[in-house]
Amino acid sequence: MTESFPRLHARTRRFTLGVPRNFTISPDGGRVTFLRTRSGTDPVTCLWELDVASGAERLVVDPLALGAADEDLPPEERARRERSRESAGGVVAYATDREVRRAVFALSGDLYLTDLASGGARRLPAAGPVIDPRLDPTGARVAYVTGGALHVLEIDTGADTVLAEPEGDLVTYGLAEFIAAEEMGRMRGYWWSPSGDRLLVARVDESPVTLWHIADPANPDRQPVPQRYPAAGTANAEVTLHVIGLDGTRTAVPFEQEYLVTAAWDAHGLAIVTLSRDQRTMRLLSADPDTGETTLLREDTDPAWLDIVAGVPARLSDGRLVWVADADGGHRLVVGDEPVTPPSLQVRAVLDVDGDTVLFQASGEPSEVHLWTYTAGTISAVTTEPGVHSGRRAGGVTLVARQSLDTEGTTVTVGSASINSLAERPGLEPRVSLVRAGSRELSTAILLPSWHVPGSGPLPVLMDPYGGPHAQRVLSARRMFLESQWWAEQGFAVIVADGRGTPGRGPAFEREMLHDFTISLQDQVDALQGAAALHPGDLDLSRVAIRGWSFGGYLAALAVLRRPDVFHAAIAGAPVTDWRLYDTCYTERYLGHPDEGHYERSSLLGDAEKGDTEKLERPLLLIHGLADDNVVAAHTLRLSSALLAAGRPHTVLPLSGVTHMTPQEVVAENLLLLQLDFLRKSLNTTG
Repeated sequence: MTESFPRLHARTRRFTLGVPRNFTISPDGGRVTFLRTRSGTDPVTCLWELDVASGAERLVVDPLALGAADEDLPPEERARRERSRESAGGVVAYATDREVRRAVFALSGDLYLTDLASGGARRLPAAGPVIDPRLDPTGARVAYVTGGALHVLEIDTGADTVLAEPEGDLVTYGLAEFIAAEEMGRMRGYWWSPSGDRLLVARVDESPVTLWHIADPANPDRQPVPQRYPAAGTANAEVTLHVIGLDGTRTAVPFEQEYLVTAAWDAHGLAIVTLSRDQRTMRLLSADPDTGETTLLREDTDPAWLDIVAGVPARLSDGRLVWVADADGGHRLVVGDEPVTPPSLQVRAVLDVDGDTVLFQASGEPSEVHLWTYTAGTISAVTTEPGVHSGRRAGGVTLVARQSLDTEGTTVTVGSASINSLAERPGLEPRVSLVRAGSRELSTAILLPSWHVPGSGPLPVLMDPYGGPHAQRVLSARRMFLESQWWAEQGFAVIVADGRGTPGRGPAFEREMLHDFTISLQDQVDALQGAAALHPGDLDLSRVAIRGWSFGGYLAALAVLRRPDVFHAAIAGAPVTDWRLYDTCYTERYLGHPDEGHYERSSLLGDAEKGDTEKLERPLLLIHGLADDNVVAAHTLRLSSALLAAGRPHTVLPLSGVTHMTPQEVVAENLLLLQLDFLRKSLNTTG
């Protein structure tokens, strides 16, 4: 019997299993190391290698062959995976030496080394459960974190040295703090020197951060889990930097600003990037590893906020700086001191610098992401076919990973070779139209049932947005719309719209969200009306529902509370309801410090008490994982209490033991079915 879409969607982790990822190209361009599960339903990730010349793939590490069928992860690793939204198991991360001859990885807390040529893997002795192991560039040593301490292990001798021991229970060395991992994209807390004789290490002291507790009401015998959570307006963790030699010598590298964004240590020296608490000033500093003295190389400012861009700082072979900055209305690639891309091309990330060639991602049309190179003063398009592209480059070889609307899954090519995707086929084909809708010409996707004949009768409408800043749903890739098409097949006209604040249209469009999250609701209404105008007779505006998760959950609840004239039912999953309860870096970037007075306008709690009637006019289903440590369950519980106090009926679905990701198969499958039942009853439709 063929599996239903909800079941397959859950088993395949949203069709991400079996997709190759985490590519590393050898310096000579001859080999590509990557991660992939054995099938589209296998959650155990293996390490593979591709020979570029022959196109042959080889399995290097199978965790099951190492006896790691059941993972036993230390709490720090579970938190790291939650921050990175990692839903698979096995070898989910690895690090190589400079020549890509050796690789290290952690498996169930154990430390492993593999020789990529022979494929043999062996367990190395470690002092405790291993977090984030990384080889030094020469491949002679591996650093790792256990118990908050940074260790270095000599591979040949097995000698293990503790380079930095935490001074207390709330101190760690070599790990990224919550804010860095969740909001800044920095998943690491130490960096090897090019010669492998010392490391730049982040020391994190969480003692200033407010102590919260994540309880498990379904199991009252269990102690609540303590968590240091930096809520908006409160103290962040204190992060300091130190250069630590293999002999234990330590040199402080001081910096003034609140946030450590990233660091880079290459043949041209040591550099760090820092960001002010209000995120309006970013500094690039060079650091002398012998003295710790820093020199300001560049300072960028913006009256709203500055974006953190992946892949920078970097250097060309002659030492010229590679950077991304806003200029003349665009996110532009900067080489040296000069912008080298036009303002109309929105640069999203620098992927690699190969000698004097820069490989970067950029968008002209916001729904597409293409690869470009910069070489000797010239930019060239690597990809031109419609779609969403990522890639890597080394040794003169470029790897291209492509998703599109005209092909299933992800295709990966390296020269004339390709890396196979083993992802499951979803069993449905998105019937999606990408349009510009409404007065603001918002990027919008419209999906209709495959069986619907245009003009044959109006369909109930389901708005299916994320809607928050710095995240897109409307991209030219099938996988973005698989779930939305399933909803369409249940009898809905589905609309996915990216409003102001989303990337791909330039800094001004993104910064319109400054101090007011509620403009996202205005844009959803605009997109709905624009879509209805493009499909006269197909959309029933008297039956409009909205669903979303995280910011999308906030937006869904906001919709029925503030615009019941437009929206007739909502499903709000893990919604932020009071922005004072969300973290510093994200919330203050857009709303400022709570004392500035911009939070009430965007809060949902005040809306619970408003209204001309005594009851909530539209059905609202609130869903929240009780183990969520990102958007904690207090958000939903406080909104529910406020609604109850106002006599406004609503429904709450608590998910015991579920985090922000809802990775559990049964939970993920049944969530879709329960939401469908709720919307059919709320909109009085049988499908």
